[in-house]
Amino acid sequence: MIRLFNVYYSTRTLVLFLCEALLVGGSFFLASVLIIGPDTYIALIYEDGILKIAGIVVLTMLLSYYFDLYEPQRITGRWEIYFRLLLVLSVLSFFLAGIVYFFPEADIGPNVLAAGVSILAIALVFWRISYEWIIDLPVFRERVYVLGSGERARKVVETLRGRRDAGMEVVGGAGRETSHGHLEEFASDLRAFCKPKPSIDRIVVAMEDRRGSMPVRELLDLRLRGVVIENAGSLIERLSGKLPLDGLNPSNLIFTDGFNVKASQQIVRRLVSIAISFIALAICLPFIPLIILAVRLSSPGPIFFRQTRVGLRGRPFTVIKFRTMRQDAEAAGAMWATKDDSRVTPLGRFMRQTRLDEIPQLWNVLRGEMGFVGPRPERPEFVQWLSSEIPFYDLRHMIRPGITGWAQVRYRYGASLEETKQKLEYDLYYVKHLSLGLDLLIMFETIKTIILRRGAL
Repeated sequence: MIRLFNVYYSTRTLVLFLCEALLVGGSFFLASVLIIGPDTYIALIYEDGILKIAGIVVLTMLLSYYFDLYEPQRITGRWEIYFRLLLVLSVLSFFLAGIVYFFPEADIGPNVLAAGVSILAIALVFWRISYEWIIDLPVFRERVYVLGSGERARKVVETLRGRRDAGMEVVGGAGRETSHGHLEEFASDLRAFCKPKPSIDRIVVAMEDRRGSMPVRELLDLRLRGVVIENAGSLIERLSGKLPLDGLNPSNLIFTDGFNVKASQQIVRRLVSIAISFIALAICLPFIPLIILAVRLSSPGPIFFRQTRVGLRGRPFTVIKFRTMRQDAEAAGAMWATKDDSRVTPLGRFMRQTRLDEIPQLWNVLRGEMGFVGPRPERPEFVQWLSSEIPFYDLRHMIRPGITGWAQVRYRYGASLEETKQKLEYDLYYVKHLSLGLDLLIMFETIKTIILRRGAL
């Protein structure tokens, strides 16, 4: 896997992305040659045809990204890949037609764009068929032995099977009842792999209790023969983008390379948050009066919703949002919002899905109570309870809370203890790998989350 912006991406996915970008550019270049003929160099060089093709490549790859063509875990079947490809090509054709209609000078040449889309459709379908066949070849699959059983081992197997793009195939190990008496059984399995050329490529250690139950000699022998030995937590962290709480202990946090919250880094992130907030306010300013009027007319009550939340280092502050619930929503006390919550007004549901209710929080960012990116702030009533129920929950208060965050773009809204635990695993990953690059990636993915209306109730 390749690490970009402190996030791990499958090498296969990056190769797929780059190859398809080349296919897009090549398809429109070929269309230019076929349609324009000998004068192609004039259109491409002197009439900025190369820049126009580059723009088409960027637009096409953005559409492919927004249709989840590079997130195989969101695709339920291979037929869905081709359906999404057709959607991308349809939307691309619509955009290109609109651009040429309003800006005729953007056209490369008569019928070139139409020919380019046609060539691209054929090329992408054949490429995807070939790609699916290639990645299924045994030579391109990594054979993995999961050492251990129980919940941790099952989670490893489930993660690997859900990430086909990782190119890892479980060939044994998981599912056996473990105890100190089964050490010899594990050792026997590993000894069978100890050949001049081992028949496995990676061993994932997912044992619940390693004391006295690790086949150390066999693991060392395989390690010296080139087999990769990896801890289950590290593998899950790379593949899922979250720091699993299962098996996490203080020593893992003390001796890790992450969790370096540097003052200089925080100053840069703070300046970026302020700049982005000013830009966002400028964009939203024309719509704010309309939102205020809509909230006023939709239901009785105040326009703004104020609530105490827990911020940096556990300090409370007042968060400001546009009201999305009835005025008496918490007459019975504090409670989480749930799916299809009857307290949410029809307008409020739309505002939550489009994140319009979050606009006033830009003021919290400018005041320094929040950052643009960070863990979502929780209410004091829940923080005390969650801190006692979920280990390391307070670590999310190491940095300023944010309007958007890693958990918000990677996980749905959490309205239970288990879902909050899942979101904390994403928050801890963010705090561990904190960087400006990761912040910019989250801002980019937030746009996709808003457009597709994911994660909100």
